[in-house]
Amino acid sequence: MEKFIPFALPDIGDEEINSVVECLRSGWLTTGPYAKKFEENFAAYIDPKATAVGINSASMGLLLALEAFGVKPGDEVIVPTYTFSATAMMPVHLGAKPVLVDVEVGSLNIDPAKIEAAITEKTKVIIPVHFAGLPCDMDAINAIAKKHGIKVLEDAAHALPTKYNDKLIGNNSSDATVYSFYATKTITSGEGGMILTRNQELVSRARMMRLHGISRDVFDRYVSPGSKWYYEIVAPGSKCNLTDLAAAIGIEQLKKCDTFHKRRKKIAQFYLDEFKNLPIKLPELPKEGDDHAWHLFVIRLMDNVINRDAFITKMSEANIGCSVHFIPLHLHPYYQKTLGYKSGDFPIAEKAFNNAVSLPIYTKMTDAEVERVANAVKVKLG
Repeated sequence: MEKFIPFALPDIGDEEINSVVECLRSGWLTTGPYAKKFEENFAAYIDPKATAVGINSASMGLLLALEAFGVKPGDEVIVPTYTFSATAMMPVHLGAKPVLVDVEVGSLNIDPAKIEAAITEKTKVIIPVHFAGLPCDMDAINAIAKKHGIKVLEDAAHALPTKYNDKLIGNNSSDATVYSFYATKTITSGEGGMILTRNQELVSRARMMRLHGISRDVFDRYVSPGSKWYYEIVAPGSKCNLTDLAAAIGIEQLKKCDTFHKRRKKIAQFYLDEFKNLPIKLPELPKEGDDHAWHLFVIRLMDNVINRDAFITKMSEANIGCSVHFIPLHLHPYYQKTLGYKSGDFPIAEKAFNNAVSLPIYTKMTDAEVERVANAVKVKLG
C-alpha cells in the first residue's frame, strides 16, 4: 500500500521552530512584540498605507470588523451561500440577518448581479469571498456598494496572495479585508487571522474589542517603560487576540509566502495540463492582471461519469485524501430553520456542491505525490 497523501499539510521549517523557541525564551507569550511585528510586516507586504490587526481567527476578524462598522440587530449582511459558515454566522452573532445569494457558474464567487437584487434599506455590509483563491469582481462589487452607501468587507481566508488588477487582495477600495492563518491555509500560524484596513477608527475599535473592550493592551500595562496598572473597560469586547506564539510562526511563514505561492501555482498548472482532456470542469483561471492563490484546487465531475461520493471513496482507496468545498449554507439545518432557506433556492451553488471535489494542493507535496494524485484522478475517471 502506498503512503497516504493527506488533503492538506502545513509547511513548517526550522525557521518557524526557532522563532517559537525564541518567543518561549523571551518570557512573553501572549499579544506583545511578536504580534506587533507580524502585524507590521503583514501590512507592509499587502499595503503599506494600511494597518493590520492580529486576531485569533478569521472568523473573529469578520465579527470585529462588522461590529466596528456598526452592524446591529435588524441589519442585513449579504454573503454568498457557497462559503464556510463563519462568513454568515458572524453577522448572526451581532443580531443581524445574513442574506444569502448565489454564485457565478465559472468562478463560484459571489455574483454581483445577484448582490444588487438582494439589497434592501436594511443592508449594511457585503462580504465577498474569494473562493479557492480566485479574486471576485471587486470593481463591480465596490461600485454597487458605493451606489447604495454600503460597506464592503472582503473574506480573504483563501486569498493570500491573490491579486486583483495587479494588486494584492486587501490593497484596493474595499473598507476592510480579513485573512485566515488556519493550519490548512497558504500560510499558517496554527490558528490566527488578520484584519487589514486603512480605516483608523476600525483599527482602534478592533484592537480594543479583541481584548475585552479594555482601553490599553496587556503588554503596554505590564512591561513597557512607564507602564501603569490602571485600565478602563469602555465597550463590551471579547477575547480574540493573536498570541506572540502564533505570531512567531506567522512572521516566518510570511517570509515564505511568495515561494509557497510559486509551488502552489506549479502544482495547479500540472493538474490543469494533466486533466484538460478529462470529463470534468476545471477551476476557472484568473483574468489578465489577476492572480490565483490556489488555496484549493476544485474539480467538478460530470453527472453522467461518476458520483462525487463514489469518486472520493475510490481516491481514498488509493490512499489519497480529498475534501469538498463547500456545503452551501442554505442546505444546513440552522439556516433553513432560522432564515427559511431551502434546497433549490440557489441552483448554481447546489449543482457545484453536488459535483465538487477538492484535490490535495500544498507546498510539502513532492513531485511524485502530485503525479500520484493526477494519475489516480485519470484512472478513476478513465
